Amino acid sequence: MGSSIFSEDHDLIRAQLRRFVEERVKPHGPMWEEAGFVPREVLCEMGELGFLGLRVPEALGGAGLDARASVVLAEEVGRSTHGGFAITVLVHTDMASPHLVRFGSKRQLEKYLPGIMTGGQITAVGVTEPGAGSDVAGIRTRAVRDGNAYVLNGAKMFITNGVHGDLYFIAARTDPEAKGSRSITMFIVEKGTPGFRVGRALDKTGWRSSDTAELVFEDCRVPAENVLGEENRGFYSIMANFQTERLVIGAMAMAEAREALRLTFEYVNQRTAFGAPLWDKQVIRQRLSKRLAEVEAARQLIHHTAWLDAQGADCVAQVSMAKALAGDLVNQVLYDCVQFHGGAGFVRETAVERMSRDARVQAIGGGASEVMLEEIAKRFGQAVAD
Repeated sequence: MGSSIFSEDHDLIRAQLRRFVEERVKPHGPMWEEAGFVPREVLCEMGELGFLGLRVPEALGGAGLDARASVVLAEEVGRSTHGGFAITVLVHTDMASPHLVRFGSKRQLEKYLPGIMTGGQITAVGVTEPGAGSDVAGIRTRAVRDGNAYVLNGAKMFITNGVHGDLYFIAARTDPEAKGSRSITMFIVEKGTPGFRVGRALDKTGWRSSDTAELVFEDCRVPAENVLGEENRGFYSIMANFQTERLVIGAMAMAEAREALRLTFEYVNQRTAFGAPLWDKQVIRQRLSKRLAEVEAARQLIHHTAWLDAQGADCVAQVSMAKALAGDLVNQVLYDCVQFHGGAGFVRETAVERMSRDARVQAIGGGASEVMLEEIAKRFGQAVAD
């Protein structure tokens, strides 16, 4: 049955992405896990196929699509069973580069956007710090004006695409006297800029094919023309972009959950114990069926939220619901999938073992579940008060 939310164009993109994942990702993903990053040529292939410019306006050379295309992309890369690959792509397309697409000047767009869409320049966004994550107003990296440049000092932590990226969109405090939400500016920082370095590559439990870094800025001079958007208005652009980030993480999580369930349904039908397939155990088939129902319900919430976003509706509460629900649910699903794989679910050669490690961060990254629940409470509490 077709969906009233997605069009034939979305279906074509989905089919093309699925074919790409089957042919170019799944066979090679384990090697990328060992290497710790996704090869650039793979990302460039995605660029050639137009996957990296789905949300870029047509006037700028992209497909000009909306949040529904982002969800399709997130679901199909999520199905790969390699969360590190999926997040490498999604940070580039839906979490970092949108800062340039939305707020870049004509000069900035002309200089950087073509390479972003082809995969020649991979992007990262630097907001999180050792002492500030979802609390964006609490960041401490400073940028001080010095003639025709700004001098950045500080550090960023847990930055996806941080090791092998080319272009970084960095949040820094530019007005020490103003409150946090009115003192942050976004900057474009190119790889190789003097004073900017990768402090260290981070060794993670999951998402191992995603390169993640601590970034260090020590008297890093950034040209004033690399201010992205308005000075001291960066907080608002970050918060606006959080909605897309959280939506695609939710979509990716539910795609991973569906694929893990598919693999587990397949496994319990083949694995015998006490003279019969595991599928014959009522507790197993009912638990998996319940999880599938929960995942399908969460997926429908994500699709509806993407549709709301595409209509221009205020859907912060729905995005927060989708992120909190999906982040927790994918972990519950993977727990059960590993359990029903038995010992096989605890060895590295099994996809669900890798997926269980990848899933854990889904309830943390992009806004922890507890932060999302507070966002929901604030909005519904106000509605009750009104």
